[in-house]
Amino acid sequence: MHKFILSTDSTCDLYADFIRENDIKFVSLTYTVEKNGKMTDGLDAFQSYGEYVDFYKQLREGAFSRTSMLNYESHYTHFRKLAEEGAKDVLHFTISSGLSPTVTVANKAADDVKKDFPDFHLLAVDSLSATIGQGALVKEALRLRNAGATVQEAYDRVVELQKHIQYAIFANDLYYLKRGGRVSTVAAIAGSVLQVKPVLSFTREGKLVVVDKVRGMKKAFAWALEKQEKFPPVEENRMIWIVHTDAEEQANELAAMIESKWGFKPDVTIMGPVIGSHVGPGAVAVIWSSEEERQD
Repeated sequence: MHKFILSTDSTCDLYADFIRENDIKFVSLTYTVEKNGKMTDGLDAFQSYGEYVDFYKQLREGAFSRTSMLNYESHYTHFRKLAEEGAKDVLHFTISSGLSPTVTVANKAADDVKKDFPDFHLLAVDSLSATIGQGALVKEALRLRNAGATVQEAYDRVVELQKHIQYAIFANDLYYLKRGGRVSTVAAIAGSVLQVKPVLSFTREGKLVVVDKVRGMKKAFAWALEKQEKFPPVEENRMIWIVHTDAEEQANELAAMIESKWGFKPDVTIMGPVIGSHVGPGAVAVIWSSEEERQD
């Protein structure tokens, strides 16, 4: 019997079968695709790889995807269901507070559930990241849960770990970042002409920022390896994870480069629609944990 319940919102970008097999409680965000004047609502809970590919195909064909934060009602319903099922201690993960006030909403909902279920105790982890950065924290909490850790022990560990996760995120097209206000219109047009790939990272405060620009994915991958030289991946519980937005070939190319250098094969997965809406198709990102704290 585990000492706590593990819960997360869908911006962790963990596959559905992994969520089911490891008894992780999961609450999905939503997105809306606008294509040819038609609006279609979707749930960030894809069950197959093909669904991810189809989503990015729509974006490549000119569709526009909007997302919204997970609101109070969704959190309250999710947490109340856990309480009704007998949950006492819960560790819940949210998207970065630098991108959305979700963690504040989660804490408010948990406090309100506690009014009817006094034994319900939830610790909300602000991931200070999203996608696989958040997913890595969930995986570490899972390891600790399965090893018999208490909810407080797991919380303290992942809050410390999040400071040591390094990021190298390479968007394929500045258009999506321009639309989200991350780069200017002039920079986006110039970048598209020059094949400039923006390099992004999460700051220590959980904000997504452009930290550099390189020309072409090959130089982008060289940039990632240079950063790994500066902040080497730790060997204990080694974690190197690559995610892409329907750029599997390029992601595998980066994985092979990393394996050749470090003797460790990274996990490679595809990004979900919520964060993918803001990065756009063709992006590749890699994360790893280091002894040094993140300095971006």
